[in-house]
Amino acid sequence: MLATMPITIAIVEDNPNLRVGTSYILKASPNYKVVGEYENAEELLEDFRDINPDVVLMDIGLPGISGIEATAELKRRNPRAQIVMLSVFDDDENVFQAICAGACGYIAKPVMPAQLLEAVEQAFGGASPMSPKIARKVLEIFKKHMPPPKADYNLTDRELEVLDLLTQGDDHKQIAEKLFLSPFTIRAHLRNIYDKLHVHSKSQAVAKALQERLLPKK
Repeated sequence: MLATMPITIAIVEDNPNLRVGTSYILKASPNYKVVGEYENAEELLEDFRDINPDVVLMDIGLPGISGIEATAELKRRNPRAQIVMLSVFDDDENVFQAICAGACGYIAKPVMPAQLLEAVEQAFGGASPMSPKIARKVLEIFKKHMPPPKADYNLTDRELEVLDLLTQGDDHKQIAEKLFLSPFTIRAHLRNIYDKLHVHSKSQAVAKALQERLLPKK
């Protein structure tokens, strides 16, 4: 649903034909109001506080600072700024950096008029407009950057204590002394730890504990 007041928009695009064309599409409807048209991000940054647009349509490849750098700066100044990237770049690096900088959406050029208007409305409404190809790419990128799920070996608190001391270089007698338990009990705990971790030695247990970060941070 469109707002009763026009959605105010700033356009940052160094290609004059694209900038004029984008502005023309938006100005054709009373539901949108273009409050700034810029060929570089520095000019927008100078005016941003005065025009305070609802949505910024931002190119990436700009003279001077890039659209990604400008996005990060705009979000620093106003965390609620809604910035949609309009770019010919659809590589992983640019998409990832733009989203990390704070862009709420990413549309690959060329942009059809209906797609442009829908992107503005979605951004204004709190959604994340993206071209289908970009949306799939974002999912793939974040799957790639997500850490693998930590395996649950069901170690007890006592077994974690024993494993922690094991990683510090203690043998079973030293562990027994520190935990006020008998060496026999510690050997039983070690057998359980080896079974649960699917290892066969102290060195393998220590390596797995450190690799998979099984021990809580101190």
